[in-house]
Amino acid sequence: MLALADCVACEDTRHTQAMLRAYGIDKAPAQLLAVHQHNESEAAQAVVARLRQGQRVAYASDAGTPAVSDPGARLVAAVREAGLRVVPLPGASSITAAVSVAGLAGGGESGFVFAGFLPAKAGERDAAVQTLAAQALPVVLLEAPHRIEALAKSLAALGSRLVTVGRELTKQFEEIATLDCAGFSAWLDADAQRTRGEFALVLHGVPQAAAADDGLRVLQLLLKELPVKGAVKLAAEITGGSRNELYEAALKLKAMDPGSSPG
Repeated sequence: MLALADCVACEDTRHTQAMLRAYGIDKAPAQLLAVHQHNESEAAQAVVARLRQGQRVAYASDAGTPAVSDPGARLVAAVREAGLRVVPLPGASSITAAVSVAGLAGGGESGFVFAGFLPAKAGERDAAVQTLAAQALPVVLLEAPHRIEALAKSLAALGSRLVTVGRELTKQFEEIATLDCAGFSAWLDADAQRTRGEFALVLHGVPQAAAADDGLRVLQLLLKELPVKGAVKLAAEITGGSRNELYEAALKLKAMDPGSSPG
């Protein structure tokens, strides 16, 4: 597809040109169009203009999949708004690679949450990690090399919770390790190379027994302020617990408290 394209839109033309040459694909500089986070809205219009002229345009991001925590979403939206066709091409994805190698099936988890990059500021990042602490499902995170040590320090608050760390997934220096969140910083410190490259991490889900305990605790707090249905709905959304199980638990809690109002 890259060989057939009349124009290749690139997050970084230098990186894409090197990739094209590695595959023996020769594109003139005029056939490469920079489309990155700083010019995406304006550059999208240039892509739309080329498409209206009948050209084939491919878009390549530097690492990962376009529009998934990478530039590309505004470009896709602009092309669709113009009534033109967008076709996804499967390629290397650190997200699915990390999930596939984390070994989640053994824990009984079904599905995962994609959180992407957490906030760069320490206080906001720590708060986001505390929110993830109550998430029953596995969570996929992405991080850049210059912030991975800070993320490791924030995740340490989760103690024995498992995290699968994927460094440079699908690339030459790929490295994968599953360890306790408390030991993540020490793992990075053990080898200077480990702070280099792009990271995809899978924060394993809360063990089912712990998730049930969290759901019950949150439910008890919510029942003090809300009717049963509202409390159950919010408790399920916050903890990822079963709505049916939480509803049964709520009815039992209400039955134990004669002074409470029905929900």
